Amino acid sequence: MIGSYFKTSGRNLMRNKLFSAINIVGLAISMSVGLLLIAFVLDLRSYDRFNKNGERIYRITNVTTTKGEQGGKFGTTSIKTGKLIREKVIGIDRFAGAEVAIMRNDFSQDARVGSTVIPIKGYWADPSLFRIFTFPMLEGNPETALKDPYSIVLTETAAKKLFGNESAIGKAVRFDTLNYQVTGVMKDVPFFSHIKFEALVSLSTAEQLNRNDKNFEKWTSMWSNYVYLLLPENADVASIQSQLDAIAKEENLAEENTKIQLELLPLYKIVVGEELRRPMGPVGPHVPPIVLWILGGLALVVILSACFNYTNLSIARSMRRFKEVGLRKAVGAGKRQVQLQFLAEAIMISLASLLLAYFLFLVLRPQLINMAPEMQRTVKLDLTPSMVVAFIVFSVTVGVIAGFMPALFFSKVSAINALRNVSSVKVFQHLSLRRALVVIQYTVTLIFITATAVGYVQYKNILAFDLGFNTENILNINLQGNKPDAFLKELSEMPEVTALSRSMIITSVGNAWGGHMKYKDSRDSALVLTNNVDENYLSLHGYKLIAGGNFIARPTTSEAVSEVIVNQTFLKRFNIGNNDPEKAIGQEITFSNFKVNGRRMTIVGVMKDFHYGKVDNLIGPVAFMSWTPEDRAIINAKIQSTDMPATMAKIESTWKKIDRVHPFSAEFYDEAIEEAYSEFSAMIKIIGFLSFLAISIASMGLFGMVAFTTETRLKEISIRKVMGASSGNLVYLLSRGFLIQLSLSALIALPVTYLFFENVVLTNFPYHTPVQIVELFVGLLAVLLIAFILIGSQTMKAAKSNPAEILKSE
Repeated sequence: MIGSYFKTSGRNLMRNKLFSAINIVGLAISMSVGLLLIAFVLDLRSYDRFNKNGERIYRITNVTTTKGEQGGKFGTTSIKTGKLIREKVIGIDRFAGAEVAIMRNDFSQDARVGSTVIPIKGYWADPSLFRIFTFPMLEGNPETALKDPYSIVLTETAAKKLFGNESAIGKAVRFDTLNYQVTGVMKDVPFFSHIKFEALVSLSTAEQLNRNDKNFEKWTSMWSNYVYLLLPENADVASIQSQLDAIAKEENLAEENTKIQLELLPLYKIVVGEELRRPMGPVGPHVPPIVLWILGGLALVVILSACFNYTNLSIARSMRRFKEVGLRKAVGAGKRQVQLQFLAEAIMISLASLLLAYFLFLVLRPQLINMAPEMQRTVKLDLTPSMVVAFIVFSVTVGVIAGFMPALFFSKVSAINALRNVSSVKVFQHLSLRRALVVIQYTVTLIFITATAVGYVQYKNILAFDLGFNTENILNINLQGNKPDAFLKELSEMPEVTALSRSMIITSVGNAWGGHMKYKDSRDSALVLTNNVDENYLSLHGYKLIAGGNFIARPTTSEAVSEVIVNQTFLKRFNIGNNDPEKAIGQEITFSNFKVNGRRMTIVGVMKDFHYGKVDNLIGPVAFMSWTPEDRAIINAKIQSTDMPATMAKIESTWKKIDRVHPFSAEFYDEAIEEAYSEFSAMIKIIGFLSFLAISIASMGLFGMVAFTTETRLKEISIRKVMGASSGNLVYLLSRGFLIQLSLSALIALPVTYLFFENVVLTNFPYHTPVQIVELFVGLLAVLLIAFILIGSQTMKAAKSNPAEILKSE
């Protein structure tokens, strides 16, 4: 019986080559998107699975509340938290098979071995890290490798860079003025690990280096540390959480402003889970679950579009299959046998589509990976045995979905009424199933295309948005720890460099720095975003001072900084001088952050509001303070050149004179802003790509439907021509139904897209531009043009046919 199903299906496919080709190609195109999504999800689910005890590993996260306002959820916590868990949480001890590991993420220095100098990035960590995570040691004892101060464990690649093929164990690596002893060499960190590093340095070293820092182990010093727990087998997670709550409650009693809540985060939910502030490393791999749901939904829509094609064409050809079904039933086949026949046929087409879809997957894979820098660091999309199984299961599932409606439809046909017209199948009173599917398919296609057009225009508007200062031709150069004076002197002698300044961070691209400020002796404090800049920064970037002037003092240490320039929103927040900029000059504020506490500063200038953060953030209080040699340095160079590549090569050559170790790291401001919105750009590219696929699939389906309709109405067309109908009348007659369906799709799709953007998407962008009518109709015009070409080509061919040839046998 099963062999009969496949034989009949194969013959039917070969007999209807055009429709079979449309179905196979349509399903292959849509399934390639499904394959990409499957590979993407499987890669994300592969993170940290190499750890033998991964299901028992948790990370401590912090939920902070400042002045009664929740400040956010952080992936970091304090060193004190880790030590308190060791001391107070019952069940977290080595005898129970549990561990606590503390890591600190600010180890980034140049390693020197003889004449070899390479930059090394890593973490400070304690020995228990190797008991929690499965990081195999090639040389050295994992139990003692991170025990003593000034001990370092290198990855295999880092060790080879520094020592070649020689053993690194026991040898010294110099960082700045200190020597560190190599006590271990471990295998390179797996790609699918959320922790990335080249070296681990004993945490006891950091404790020694910071022994005079009172804030190092403070309860609220939570910005640079990570605490991991390995729970005992069959541990009561709720009991451990309640003990964490008790620790937080006790420690918060001593804090006036900031309250911290500790939470357990399972290891496997770090990469695919809730988005946290300060993830592991500078850019930890992370994908919010909502992104997977969105991508999955979009892929499902494209796949369903191809399934609609299959259903439409199968039902459209129903008159040719009714005799076959009637004959099967006459010889004893039941509904189940008929359903299996059509499901087998759909699965055969789906499996044939899988082969083509896989080749499309290989073509599209590098395009997806290279779509954004984050993508390259997050996934590989390499073929694995589990992925092959997933692809086959997916293909069979698509076949079942595609064949479900035709199987259900044909199984209900009785042998007696085998020649009844398909138009008797209704969804609504006057709308056939085929027409309903066409309307749904084109509605979704129009939503895709219109969303792409609107999203692209909004994205371009964001990039061109007036930030309140100038970014054109400004090159930001990261000095990577070097002192700026020598490099500034070299740059100032270049005729292409017209202005120079120094800053600590680059604003408007998502970076943030700041602290709490209050006016005079008021108890009311607020978080204020800051940047440390020199006296040339405002003029180079074109900031508008509306009162006061630039910095007067030139402090050489952070403690000597006493002047501040604030924005208009700062005055409104603290009601300084009744929001009068002139009256604010000379007023005193107090600044505190994790480095300073209660520094008194004087307002010397008020600048017009500008966008410190991204444009999806409301403008808040901002303050600029004087840059000092103790601060991180970024040089801002204004470039004027007719040959920018040559100028960049010249600047890079100058950099190599100053620093031969670190690669030249510079980016134009406009490029940095574009990169800051790379996620938005990537989403538009994905939706645009899916729009192209959707319109391609829908067009193939429309072509098949038009071809079948004209083929079945050739006799009618010939009779009408004999009776005097013109070609124009015939084209209108044949295309009218399709155009009505497209018009109905447009009436649904355009308002839905408009409301979706205005009420959902753009509500996250307070400074967005309204959606324009032109943007909405671009997609509609594109779809109508394609439809006209497809419908017109087939109907004109039918309209020009010779009635004598068609009616000669009648």
